[in-house]
Amino acid sequence: MQFLSDSHGCEGWKGEMAERICAFDWRLTELGPLDTWPASLCSTVQLMLASPLPMVMLWGHAGYMIYNDAYSQFAGGRHPYLLGVPVELGWPEVAEFNRHVVDTCLAGGTLSYRNKELVLLRDGVPEDVWMDLYYSPVANDDGVPSGVMAMVVETTELVRSERLRQAAEDAYRADNERVRLALNAGALLGSFVWDVKNNVLSADERFARTFCYPPDQDLSNLPQSVNESRIHPDDLAWVHDRVSHSLQTGEPYNAEYRVLRADGSYMWVLASGACEFDEQGAPLRFPGVLIDIHERKIAEESLLKFTRNLEQRVASEVDARLAAEEQLRQSQKLEAIGGLTGGVAHDFNNLLQVIAGNLHLLARHEPDNANVQRRVSASLAAVERGAKLSSQLLAFARRQPLSPAVCDPRQIFDGVGELLQRALGETIQIDVQLPQDPWHINVDRNQLENAILNLAINARDAMKGEGTIVLSAINTRLDSTFCAGKGIVAGDFVRVVVSDTGVGIAPQMLEQVFEPFFTTKADGQGTGLGLSMVFGFVKQSGGHVEIDSTVGEGTRVQLYFPRSLRPVLDETPSVDLQQGGGHETILVVEDNDAVRASAVELLREEGYRVLTASNGDVAMQLLLDGAQVDLIFTDVVMPGLIKSFDLAAWAKVQTPPVAVLFTSGHTRDIISRNHQLSPDTHLLGKPYGPEALLQMIRSVLSA
Repeated sequence: MQFLSDSHGCEGWKGEMAERICAFDWRLTELGPLDTWPASLCSTVQLMLASPLPMVMLWGHAGYMIYNDAYSQFAGGRHPYLLGVPVELGWPEVAEFNRHVVDTCLAGGTLSYRNKELVLLRDGVPEDVWMDLYYSPVANDDGVPSGVMAMVVETTELVRSERLRQAAEDAYRADNERVRLALNAGALLGSFVWDVKNNVLSADERFARTFCYPPDQDLSNLPQSVNESRIHPDDLAWVHDRVSHSLQTGEPYNAEYRVLRADGSYMWVLASGACEFDEQGAPLRFPGVLIDIHERKIAEESLLKFTRNLEQRVASEVDARLAAEEQLRQSQKLEAIGGLTGGVAHDFNNLLQVIAGNLHLLARHEPDNANVQRRVSASLAAVERGAKLSSQLLAFARRQPLSPAVCDPRQIFDGVGELLQRALGETIQIDVQLPQDPWHINVDRNQLENAILNLAINARDAMKGEGTIVLSAINTRLDSTFCAGKGIVAGDFVRVVVSDTGVGIAPQMLEQVFEPFFTTKADGQGTGLGLSMVFGFVKQSGGHVEIDSTVGEGTRVQLYFPRSLRPVLDETPSVDLQQGGGHETILVVEDNDAVRASAVELLREEGYRVLTASNGDVAMQLLLDGAQVDLIFTDVVMPGLIKSFDLAAWAKVQTPPVAVLFTSGHTRDIISRNHQLSPDTHLLGKPYGPEALLQMIRSVLSA
């Protein structure tokens, strides 16, 4: 059985890396062709592909890299370049470390590291990272170590969190120690004796100075009124209460209070003593001491303030982490749904194309049959509705190719104003609010206008067709706190806001409003894809979307787009291209038989000479055999080793270059970068009609 030809239900054996390994030309490496691999190597690769942990195998002395799907996520922007590349070339910044690993394991050794610190280039910038690394030798069919199996688990966030926690604990211990030293360093401020029976207070000179008695004052008979006048008014009642308690119970007297200094400031003191009683149990005398605790109290206040701040910081960190985790869970859920809907939309578009193509051909063949024309028109209208639904699904899945351009928000608001008024009706008022000098943004203008229209229609429905919708654009600067967990970086943004005064959305529903097919409207009054499309488009444009709503008061949707510093280019009016056929030779490359057949029939009816191929491999063989074509009309996603972009690359280097027109239900990022087409890339989305196809072909051939 061919290697990896049957997944046997294992996700890893049919994943991205399994396909890439099978398609890779291993003849350029020491491993040799895939069909010559030893059984031990095949088994090891299958074991690695099945693992959910990030794993990479380094084969031979050069350490040619073979890895699984989980490791491709860890590799980031270096994927898929790393496949089949020597490890020292793939990770040049840690080449010496990896050389040691390969040499050790090929000699039969094993290595393991806990929280190993390395410096890796992330997005071209050196970054300290920590990882758990485990290396073990891999034997060939002869039992000799011929490769290295590595498991890689990044622990960067764990290490950083532990260091922050340790720093906080160290700070707390340091402050606690300072408080203890302050408590042990209390200075004696004097002693006193209160003759309770005769109500006479006596003390030493230090006590008298503390309470600012006159220098010539008789220390054996101190006026208690002076003493009490120096105690802070807020503390006087507390001192009297402590004295009374000690007189009544005989318990030790301890009272902390503030004493007025000569400079007008207050100092903290501790008065400590005990009441002595006569034989009858009546209070006799009350000796005590006065201790300086000012530094201790200041330290305690500092500690209390620090503790409160620490608690607040910990609470804030916990809240931020919980919010980030919730944001991540929501993002992962929407990403998973997006992947599903994107795939469904792609297949759906192919089906729509077959239906639309045959309907158009039927209409052409029966021009005088009114009954046929009527039914074809009704069927094509349904196809168009299906195509719109598919387009919304692709928008949510972030798989629609965008054509962004730098624009002024005023241009967009001017263009959409008339459309909104026509779509919403006369009972809806539109309040447009713009800053005097709005910042520029780089977006697909048509998609943004469509997003605003969707939000406005939702607002109209929420207000039951009457009220005012506020449409505004605001220049704003977002900080790192706001951007945390949202997939955007701090900086300048333009915030586009659509708000209404409708019925609002319940809090428990707000987390679901961006999910496809979720709607708060009654059955039959909405597809539930409007907000999903908005969400996908904004995220695909590098922005962020938020919605807040209060039941009974209204809803506000905010779209954040990064500011562009580039100027707005002058728009040149487009020239209508002549539609119709021609005499050129067109190579149609399409793996779907029905789609290919309808396109070929249409083109031949228009006078074109047509060659066909069911995939890229067949098409390339035709071209290499000498077939002369003027244009290659190719599907984007096809089986086989030769892909559509390979055909395009071949066409560009011909003399003269051969024109290429792509078609697809979605691009899957094959011919686009971040779903943004380059100016020299021509794409016709499925489903398409005869007029669109013929016009696009003439446009590409005339370019």
